[in-house]
Amino acid sequence: MPDGALDAGFGWQRTARGKNMQQLVLLRWIAVVGQLLAITTVHFGFGIELPLRAMLLVVAALCLFNLFGPAYWRRHPRIADHDLLLALLVDVAALTAQLWLSGGIVNPFVFLYLLQAVLAAVLLRPRSRWLVVAVTTLCVGGLALWHGPVTLPADPAAGLSDPYVQGLLLCFALVAVLLVVFIGRIGAILRERDERLAALRQRAAEEEHIVRMGLLASGAAHELGTPLSTLAVILGDWQHLPHFASDPELLQDVTEMQAQVLRCKAIVGGILQSAGEVRGEAPHVTTAGALVDGMAAEWQRSRAMPGLRFVNRIDDDRAIVADVGLRQMLFNILDNAQEASPGRVALDAGIEAGELVLAVEDGGPGFDAGMLERLGTPYRSSKDAPGRGLGLFLSVNVARTLGGTIAARNRPEGGAAVTVRIPLLALAPYDSDPAPDPP
Repeated sequence: MPDGALDAGFGWQRTARGKNMQQLVLLRWIAVVGQLLAITTVHFGFGIELPLRAMLLVVAALCLFNLFGPAYWRRHPRIADHDLLLALLVDVAALTAQLWLSGGIVNPFVFLYLLQAVLAAVLLRPRSRWLVVAVTTLCVGGLALWHGPVTLPADPAAGLSDPYVQGLLLCFALVAVLLVVFIGRIGAILRERDERLAALRQRAAEEEHIVRMGLLASGAAHELGTPLSTLAVILGDWQHLPHFASDPELLQDVTEMQAQVLRCKAIVGGILQSAGEVRGEAPHVTTAGALVDGMAAEWQRSRAMPGLRFVNRIDDDRAIVADVGLRQMLFNILDNAQEASPGRVALDAGIEAGELVLAVEDGGPGFDAGMLERLGTPYRSSKDAPGRGLGLFLSVNVARTLGGTIAARNRPEGGAAVTVRIPLLALAPYDSDPAPDPP
């Protein structure tokens, strides 16, 4: 993925190139301050007559570029390679003008060109890098051929007592410090860019994995639909047979079997609907509190497992969409908690900082260290069974699709806690006019 693709859609100050441009802006302000100090020291301290008006005009032009450049980039949030190239060429032009006005090739600060070349090598693409190298080389050659209005005395044989040698030492120290500081910062920005790119690639791979699982689930749902319907009909007929009707225990077993078959049919129907096989009505609008109440009641009813300690602290009645993915995600987490500690599952719902927060706690053995480090990785399960570990993986990706997060931890008193945070804006209906319906 090219650099520019990562820059699109973000403010220029948040992208890798934007942050690098910020470093150039800061370096340019340092150059302005340094030029003013150098001009003042040489003109008034060493008594060397400099063309102050012309040199201050160059400093003023550099300040204007530094002030109006960010204003332009705010209107064009995508920083391109040619923007960085232009910024470096402006710095080279300003440096060349100042050197020509203050001694030309004899000015010890001529080695500041190396700073521009190194920055170009780090920030720009190969063609632009070589362009900066060519321009700086031509500028140095031009300063050697055409002398400016000022002649600086230089006697390197005098050692440290010579102002030229002092200037060389100062220039070396300045270039070394600026390179260490700014190249270090730019390197950190580029490493952050690479990490973000790696995260995007990992996310794309995980989403491709989910698509493959969705195709397999859709095909399996097609094949399971017919035998489940047959079982439902047979179990319904059995309930009316005298043999089962006369034995309450057998009748209860048959009734429970039929309920579980109907639950399987509902799961299969949900898979097909999510895959687009069934065109149902548009998702209905409800409130956050009603949605969580409905999901908790449905989970308890479908699992026939009493003991869920449910606390609903939501007092916000804003309208949200009853998202099917949110329901499946919560059911996955509750099922895992129920398997870890039957009858000791707690669900706490609330709203914090504009986010729907669902916290599930259990009294089981908790997560091992490897699970916590790689939460949501497929086929990472504490059950030591082949093909398991997809529940949290799917839940993490559903939360990420909705712009939220899932965090897991082990409680000090024992058991595990999984906290889901979903921004309410991700669940907001496109049209908030309809009145809320019950979930």
